[in-house]
Amino acid sequence: MNIRILHMIDGAKAARGLTVIIDVFRAFSVEAYLTCCGAERIIPVGDVRLAFDYKEKHPDAILCGERKGIIIDGFDYGNSPSQIEHVDLKGKTVIHTTSAGTQGIANAVHADEILAGSLVSAKAIAEYIKHQNPDEVSLVCMGLEACSQTEEDNLCALYIQSLLEEQPLENMEQEIEKLKYTSGAKFFDPAQQSVFPKRDFELCTRLNTIPFVLRLKKDSAGGLSYMERVAVFDSASF
Repeated sequence: MNIRILHMIDGAKAARGLTVIIDVFRAFSVEAYLTCCGAERIIPVGDVRLAFDYKEKHPDAILCGERKGIIIDGFDYGNSPSQIEHVDLKGKTVIHTTSAGTQGIANAVHADEILAGSLVSAKAIAEYIKHQNPDEVSLVCMGLEACSQTEEDNLCALYIQSLLEEQPLENMEQEIEKLKYTSGAKFFDPAQQSVFPKRDFELCTRLNTIPFVLRLKKDSAGGLSYMERVAVFDSASF
């Protein structure tokens, strides 16, 4: 198994094989929690116009997303796990667009298979990849607005790689704690709580608490691709 760690849009374009698009703060942590809240279908899109077009045709759809961290005007929710963690989304379709994570999905056009990457589902992702046993794995760190690398996405990629190579990183709790003073510092800034609440940091760094992976699946009816929940562990024992 050849494992490559790539970065941002160019990395997504270069991704081959089984590809994990990583966005810890906050896109793919949000998608994990949207699924836990009962969302039936999550459709990641790169373009805001696609989201509004879908909403126009499907008024019951939920719009969720951000640009520069801020909720998009006219959307139902931002890209914040704490904003949706207690929302009942049973049976709902959610259209999700972000500055980094969903851009990676949109650009990973050469990938054989795409998973959403986050710390909350890292162990499940590694186990899924082991089961699939692909020749090539691409771990794409989307970073800040897909423009610069971030510590949390790089850490997630290294951690998944370590699990695949059966040499788990030590001191992950300490590494996550360090994020409070680097890329995660914004979640502890009183002036930014309306956009980056502290609770989001807590939810995004709950290591290995999600027993499933989210895999991109093409709509057989010709519609937009969506994230499909694939169970990896028995949730009762995870």
